[in-house]
Amino acid sequence: MIKATQLSSKDIVNLTDGAKLGPVKDLHIDPETGKVLAIVLQAPRRYLGLLGAGRDMIIPWEQVKKFGKDAVLVDLQNLDMPKGEE
Repeated sequence: MIKATQLSSKDIVNLTDGAKLGPVKDLHIDPETGKVLAIVLQAPRRYLGLLGAGRDMIIPWEQVKKFGKDAVLVDLQNLDMPKGEE
């Protein structure tokens, strides 16, 4: 079992290309069942953090494949990266 607070210290890695996707910002939880529906990753800062950030990434819980000691593996086949960040 893993605690939600432990997610913030783990790297989120895409199995498809090995890319680090960013830190966990939040979880989407169904209030009726208590089940986790998705993890929300913090958008990367742009221009040394001076001009804000892009859009947060929402990863459906079904795409989370494995929790390791240092990383969480997700399977995003068609990762849509904003233009200029590919």
